[in-house]
Amino acid sequence: MGLLRVFRAVIMGPPGSGKGTVSNRITDSFGLKHLSSGDILRANIKAKTELGLLMKSCIDQGQLVPDDVISRLILSNLRNMDHSSWLLDGFPRTVAQAESLDSMCTVDTVINLDVPFQTIKERLTSRWLHLPSGRVYNTDFNPPKIPGLDDVTGEPLIQREDDTPETVTRRLKAYEFQTQPVLEYYRSKGVLETFSGTETNKIWPHVHTFLTRKIPHVQQICGQA
Repeated sequence: MGLLRVFRAVIMGPPGSGKGTVSNRITDSFGLKHLSSGDILRANIKAKTELGLLMKSCIDQGQLVPDDVISRLILSNLRNMDHSSWLLDGFPRTVAQAESLDSMCTVDTVINLDVPFQTIKERLTSRWLHLPSGRVYNTDFNPPKIPGLDDVTGEPLIQREDDTPETVTRRLKAYEFQTQPVLEYYRSKGVLETFSGTETNKIWPHVHTFLTRKIPHVQQICGQA
């Protein structure tokens, strides 16, 4: 007799690919717990934990956080969710991190959102922000009533440093360089599932269908891990 066991998934995709939206829909539809490496990192820096202070020191000096440090942080959080199904976002970002994750648990599937870089550039560089309120506008599909001004206060909108065309191009190139080996790593293990498209609302039904088919069949034999 089989017992339904926990389901572990990783979601990958470049900045601006709709990863946050798809992650929320997955957790809402399938009851997985969503773990964002960025949220975990920020919480540890804010709480001034040992690892948080170490990571803040790296970031302040403009250095990358070493693989073993970020791996220790994420894996310690995952150990507290030993009997839960989860979706991991933002980790692993290198093959060394993927190997650390594999040493602790089996990843059942890796969802890769493949959105053309040109689409992402248009999406991100069209985004404008009213800083005091956090209201976000998009010049393509959610423009302000008066260009460059907030609808409520009439104050000027700004474009985040991260969303300027030069920065977006740099971020996308860095993602491609860093992450391609991780995608190849998971492809070689037979767990990579890629969903391509330009609109999140058109990609999502395919992700939903795939997970609906996948999750009920993740079973284990009684008494085995």
